[in-house]
Amino acid sequence: MGNLYWVYLVLTFCFGLVLNTLSQENSDSDVYIVTLKQAPLSLSYQGFNNGSTSVRLNKLYKPRSHQRSSSYISRVHDSLLKKALKGEKYMKLYSYHYLINGFSVLITPQQADMLSRRQEVANVVLDFPVRTATTYTPQFLGLLKGVWPRDGGYETAGEGIVIGFIDTGIDPTHSSFADDVSDHKYPIPDHFSGICEVTRDFPSGSCNRKLVGARHFAASAITRGVFNSSQDYASPLDGDGHGTHTASVSAGNHGIPVMVAGNYFGNASGMAPRSHIAVYKALYKSFGGFAADVVAAIDQAAQDGVDIISLSITPNRRPPGIATFFNPIDMALLSAVKSGIFVVQAAGNTGPSPKSMSSFSPWIFTVGAASHDRVYSNSIVLGNNETIPGVGLAPGTCSNEMYTLISAVHALSNETTLANDMYAGECQDPSNFDREFIQGNLLICSYSIRFVLGLSTVKQALQTAKNLSAAGVVFCMDPFVIGFQLNPTPLNMPGIIIPSTNDSKILLQYYNSSLERDGFTKKIVRFGAVASISGGLEANYSVSAPKVMYYSARGPDPEDGFLDNADIMKPNLVAPGNSIWAAWSTLGMESVEFQGESFAMMSGTSMAAPHIAGLAALIKQKFPHFSPAAIASALSTTASLYDKNGSPIMAQRAYTNPDLNQSPATPFDMGNGFVNASSALDPGLIFESTYEDYMSFLCGINGSIPIVFNHTGQNCQLYNSTVTAADLNLPSITIARLNRSQTVGRSLTNIAGNESYRVDWTAPFGVSMNVTPAHFFIAMGEKQVLNITFNAMTNDSTASFGRIGLVGNGGHNLNIPLSVIVKLY
Repeated sequence: MGNLYWVYLVLTFCFGLVLNTLSQENSDSDVYIVTLKQAPLSLSYQGFNNGSTSVRLNKLYKPRSHQRSSSYISRVHDSLLKKALKGEKYMKLYSYHYLINGFSVLITPQQADMLSRRQEVANVVLDFPVRTATTYTPQFLGLLKGVWPRDGGYETAGEGIVIGFIDTGIDPTHSSFADDVSDHKYPIPDHFSGICEVTRDFPSGSCNRKLVGARHFAASAITRGVFNSSQDYASPLDGDGHGTHTASVSAGNHGIPVMVAGNYFGNASGMAPRSHIAVYKALYKSFGGFAADVVAAIDQAAQDGVDIISLSITPNRRPPGIATFFNPIDMALLSAVKSGIFVVQAAGNTGPSPKSMSSFSPWIFTVGAASHDRVYSNSIVLGNNETIPGVGLAPGTCSNEMYTLISAVHALSNETTLANDMYAGECQDPSNFDREFIQGNLLICSYSIRFVLGLSTVKQALQTAKNLSAAGVVFCMDPFVIGFQLNPTPLNMPGIIIPSTNDSKILLQYYNSSLERDGFTKKIVRFGAVASISGGLEANYSVSAPKVMYYSARGPDPEDGFLDNADIMKPNLVAPGNSIWAAWSTLGMESVEFQGESFAMMSGTSMAAPHIAGLAALIKQKFPHFSPAAIASALSTTASLYDKNGSPIMAQRAYTNPDLNQSPATPFDMGNGFVNASSALDPGLIFESTYEDYMSFLCGINGSIPIVFNHTGQNCQLYNSTVTAADLNLPSITIARLNRSQTVGRSLTNIAGNESYRVDWTAPFGVSMNVTPAHFFIAMGEKQVLNITFNAMTNDSTASFGRIGLVGNGGHNLNIPLSVIVKLY
């Protein structure tokens, strides 16, 4: 291992040296992704997909012949660059050969133009940046009592399925990824051919039967000089925490104790705890990531034979061009779907405004974030009997005992003044304070914008309080921090953070009114305010849930840079994404409050997407023949429209005071609804779509014919270019512009027993509609076509929504959301 490591170091050093030299000599150089017209290996070996059942590519080639072919394609790329650039300097970063035939290269705009004029070249695209977008959720989703026991329990849940994570890497030492936690040994997935990189910080033995593959991709980042090897790690090791978290949400081992700040919060489990994990690190703490590296990761994951790809990442900006779908990442994922890989992506954390969606294409399963019903509540009781709510995973003060409150700015040492340290009130430096004032009392610290920016930390304030022997800490929100949403934060001593500026003002008013001052000097002679902290270690399950979180990106799906609406419903559905406990890298830097911990509580659509990746593994395990579209259909049509109390799911509408600004969720908030794990494993009917359907849709976009050819190497003459997005056989219907009347069809396939169905529907406002047939009988394996006609009844540009419900006499119930935006009567 040592010799390999030094070879790796030398190669990395030389690579970086060459890149830096190139960048200095050509200051206008940038990374471009170049696609060639010749088909990639996946198309060469697979041919065309026949029917709806996807065949795994890795079973159709012999690895040695494939390796020779990929080596040959790489040499072809090198030869093309030499011919096209005629001795000029350049640096090839990757050869893509499996899902797309192309490469990424560091060149000048002039060289990019030279390449684009070559006969062999289909497309030249400038690289772009991307960014990153559980103890209880298995129980909340019904896995413990409904899903796992049905098929052998957690000991077999997801076994044999490989989930590929394109993220910030993984901490291989975490017990969530060990392969020896059960007497039931992990099998070796024979369809997976990936490898495990070996470096000094990711040594031999890091992978096992659970963590079956690990690589990293950073060439584009290195060319830009943004890669920081001291914290980003040139290996699959997770220096951020995000990738470790998402992997464990999907496939972390069952029954792993969650200990944070010395407190126990239950046992963790992934959705599919027996699934295998393959890691493709393409995102980093310092800078996020770049499309060239992400495309290389996707290409490698598909070549290795993963069953599912989970991306908790989104582009930093909306892709330019005639349609958002034509970007290198989405097009690589289209090829992955053709290969039979189910692709899950986070919707993005750019909500709650309309059209804030960051995941666009119909072949990608887009997941928004919702709450679950577990919350950790904390509060402080003041001496005037007023109770103020707050957050903080902290123990309380001794019961039935009140403690004196003392503000940090009133406990300064003789050597400290606010004039020479204006941030002393943030409690970051114990030397600023007089220990005699603080010992045994509750220290009030200011939570300013510096905490939001990471310049001050809760952890350091706690250390200050401990050094001064405080009984606890109370953080009051600075009035200039407006609308900031706090996750529950671990506190290793009695403490509370008051997130409301109004509540903070109430506490400080009580504190100031209780001070006794000398009538002559005005110095404080007595601190009269007292309080006790209730503590926030006990979970509360009484809240209404789920609800769509304010940050979850919303539809409608933007079709292009002009924000025209696509006839595609996004998100596909919502899943738990708020306050999710999951594994954390001990080196993780994303959340400073969880540094050094082995678990963290995080929120975002990044946490929602891996829930779906894990549930997809359970579906794939039960139905090995299911295509990606079939898995998407099973998840979508069975989703719930109601919260745990039977009321319509609500959606938060504002960043500030989100619980006071909410209304019933629409399909543009939650797609088909909130995931129902149990029903998804028995959907009854499925909507099937193929690669050819997606290609027909792309070819039907106005002006897309040359662009489709540039990205895929395929001629639109092979496809029915009259197909629109509304015609795709999706388990939802969106019509962006209804001009008087439009009829769309949907084909359903019965994967259950013989059954009779009744068709109900609710038309969107301003629209009349009809569905035929209204009743049908369908035998196992048969298909049934529904024809849905929409008629505009008014002129209106406000989106309205409806639903089609299919009610079977065998217990299967499916819901199909409808949305019509512009209506022209």
